[in-house]
Amino acid sequence: MSASPHLPNLKYDLLLAGAGMANALIVRALKVSHPDLTIGMVDRNPQPDPSHTWSFHTSDISDSARAWLDPLIAYEWHGQDVRFPGHARALKTGYASISEEKLRNQLVRDMEATPILEGEVASLDEEGVTLKGGRRIDAHAVIDGRGQKANNSLTIRFQKFVGQELELEEPHGLTRPVIMDATVPQEDGYRFFYLLPHTPTSLLVEDTRYSDGAELNDDVFRDAIEDYATGKGWRIKTILREERGVLPIALGGNFDTFWEETPKGTGRSGLAAALFHPVTGYSLPDNVRLAQAIAALPHITSQTVAQTTHAHAKAAWDKRGFYRLLNRMLFDAARPQDRYKVLERFYRLPEPLIARFYAGTTTLPDKARILTGKPPVPIMAAMRCLKEPKSGVSQT
Repeated sequence: MSASPHLPNLKYDLLLAGAGMANALIVRALKVSHPDLTIGMVDRNPQPDPSHTWSFHTSDISDSARAWLDPLIAYEWHGQDVRFPGHARALKTGYASISEEKLRNQLVRDMEATPILEGEVASLDEEGVTLKGGRRIDAHAVIDGRGQKANNSLTIRFQKFVGQELELEEPHGLTRPVIMDATVPQEDGYRFFYLLPHTPTSLLVEDTRYSDGAELNDDVFRDAIEDYATGKGWRIKTILREERGVLPIALGGNFDTFWEETPKGTGRSGLAAALFHPVTGYSLPDNVRLAQAIAALPHITSQTVAQTTHAHAKAAWDKRGFYRLLNRMLFDAARPQDRYKVLERFYRLPEPLIARFYAGTTTLPDKARILTGKPPVPIMAAMRCLKEPKSGVSQT
């Protein structure tokens, strides 16, 4: 990643704080719709290790977005599988992954004229960013995409994972992703393995847990991956790379209070804007849609950017109360060792409903279908989850 501490003292049309996925998507979309826009980007580490994967169901992304998203896609499959102790299913919905390597290579090309500035943001406002050390970078509009903010406004639990891309001695036999293999011991909450086959002998193997606490012992997860591979009869030749993460799962909160900390006239993106699916934690589709909304603006100004990012994030939050209710049932009504039963039951529902759920477009009939029948959690415990908490109560 190209970076320089000596960029010219110009005033950018748009300045992005953070070189993560959300802001990279904004750059990608704007290069299509506003090719002459002068975009600046600052990050404290513009050359990170390429160790992230962002995946999405192909039905989550519009055709218009695919036109500019395609250069970032590393792998795509026609279908996906899920496995539970009492139920396994092959789904027809397509699935795709973006690698950080591809994302950043494209970002280098998109930002060729204005290399990314290395520096840590001390403060930002509607007219630019001040770095630690005092340097000032001016802009007509500013977006903060530096990741999840510490706050007490949202009630969250955690999706935590360690994944390793493995090169095996012999073919693994998978031709499409297994997005949930929950036929494993249910430890530390709802637990499953996530498998992405890349070549006949390489694949990403990820141990994922929906947990009450955010602590993540990497060595425990690494040992679990090795044990899982051994149980499948896979002999590991080498570990190509490793990724890890602790993502928020939203149970409730007060979005307006959450947004109050945003400096006047600035925007937010990514986890900084609470743009992630409350249940799945998938964030790429939300941020593709945000990038499209910004790219559709006739003029990029502090006012239009601030209003657009706020309206987009608030609309996403407001329409997803049902998903946060399901999370409360998952975490607060189901015993940790029984949480898998909620997902096992869900994956018996019609596939179009499942696709709409992932896309965040669940209909009223869908909601009724999800909630009817014998509940996989105690009824009285489920009833206590109906009211959404309006202040943050996060586990640590």
